[in-house]
Amino acid sequence: MLAYILRRLVILLLSLVVAAIVLFVLLRLLPGDPAAALVGVGATPEQIAAAQAQIGSDQPLGVQFLAYLGDLARFDLGQSFVSRAPVIEEISRRLSVTLPLTFAAFTLALLIAVPLGILAAIKADSWAGLALSVVSQIGIAVPVFWLGILLVYEFSLNLRWLPSGGFPLRGYADPGKAVESMILPVLTIAIVMSASLMRYVRASMLEVLNSDFLRTARALGESHKGALARHGLRNAAVPVVSVLGIELSTTFLGAVVVEQVFSLPGMGSMLLLGIQQRDYPNIQGVLIVSTLLVLLTGFLADILQRLLDPRLREARR
Repeated sequence: MLAYILRRLVILLLSLVVAAIVLFVLLRLLPGDPAAALVGVGATPEQIAAAQAQIGSDQPLGVQFLAYLGDLARFDLGQSFVSRAPVIEEISRRLSVTLPLTFAAFTLALLIAVPLGILAAIKADSWAGLALSVVSQIGIAVPVFWLGILLVYEFSLNLRWLPSGGFPLRGYADPGKAVESMILPVLTIAIVMSASLMRYVRASMLEVLNSDFLRTARALGESHKGALARHGLRNAAVPVVSVLGIELSTTFLGAVVVEQVFSLPGMGSMLLLGIQQRDYPNIQGVLIVSTLLVLLTGFLADILQRLLDPRLREARR
């Protein structure tokens, strides 16, 4: 198991390096010069040349690339072309919004999807199971931004229970306001995500309910609930864990849209602002950190899957 973890870590690092190279190349293929966007419309050639020297875009691409890789090796994401602030500091501030939003929505989605998915499988032949399947299918089809707007209309404009958007200037120094501003975004992501997860839980649970080992446990005298709790849930969790890694990654990336709907100062707004200003360090920093989080999520899901299923460890041996 330790050898497998080390191999997976090497693959993770190599994947991150490849992603960094691809991002560098793609950003430099975009038309236009970030120096021109930095100095604004009507700038003279001298001003543009000075801006190029300031941000280093006058250097050959090979020199820029080597400097870029060297900075990454030192965990230095550079400085913003526009604000001249360290990118890593800005990302850290933005992650304090995006990560709580993502993990809170993911946790709530699990609390909704797992029991309802199990119930939908157990009651598959009844009207309750059919109703849950229909609801989950509708939830999958609902666009996340449309649901966010609908929740704002209902809970902010009509009922006036919650703020329609924004985040306290003092951040978590005002925890009540911070939590209040997160409720609608978390609900928006969790509702859509739970609909998808519920389908996976239901399908995995149905496979377990029809399995030979569960029938054998019943034949040996265990009750239906006992056999399900002792043997069924763990086996049903194995395929779901791999899906959870993908869903968590999707939730993190989908938070970009939700942050725009609710005007949250997270990674999404930083990325869009960087694109508008052609601020390469900000764009690269956000995408590199996002890629790292997605790779880490897949890595942890893979390890957890092998811990749950001894057959995968035996196959590896």
